[in-house]
Amino acid sequence: MALCAGLWRTSSMLVPRHRPLLPVAACLKSTVSGDVLPRTSLFSPPWSKPSMLPEEEQRALHAATVSAVNQTIHRQDFGRLFAVLHFSGRQWKVTAEDLILIENHIQADCGERIRMEKVLLVGGEDFTLIGRPLLGSELVRVEATVIEKTESWPKIHLRFWRRHRFQRKKIIIQPQTVLRINSIQLNPTLT
Repeated sequence: MALCAGLWRTSSMLVPRHRPLLPVAACLKSTVSGDVLPRTSLFSPPWSKPSMLPEEEQRALHAATVSAVNQTIHRQDFGRLFAVLHFSGRQWKVTAEDLILIENHIQADCGERIRMEKVLLVGGEDFTLIGRPLLGSELVRVEATVIEKTESWPKIHLRFWRRHRFQRKKIIIQPQTVLRINSIQLNPTLT
């Protein structure tokens, strides 16, 4: 009897108990248009497909844009410049005469002028220069002055488990540096 029950269980596993499911695409087929899914306003993106210009036109357009930006930079007709800097593990959007508070000390002393090397982006009213990933040091120059080096107010980090007599208190004081952005200068040397 046990042998027969074992054979029955083995043979029942080979025979499918349920009807196999049909693919979903076969169920959703429309009889009107023949498409798998109905066409809605969300079926394709709302913008049109970009048309690629011939290579000669692209080069001419690039040269015209570069010369227009170079002329704007040469005339100093760009308004107030802004820059995006990478400094102390963060990105800062700054303009001239801005103050930024950095959450650690840097090697420069108070009153020293430093040059920001990692400039990601510079822009004016009519143009924006984007680095891939950085703009060259010969193209843009951002200078700053160290105003003060202080420490933050004490932050108390307390861990407490009730009914366990467990309490850990940690006082965190973070070093801080205040920088003033003196100037953002551009050279008209785009290529």
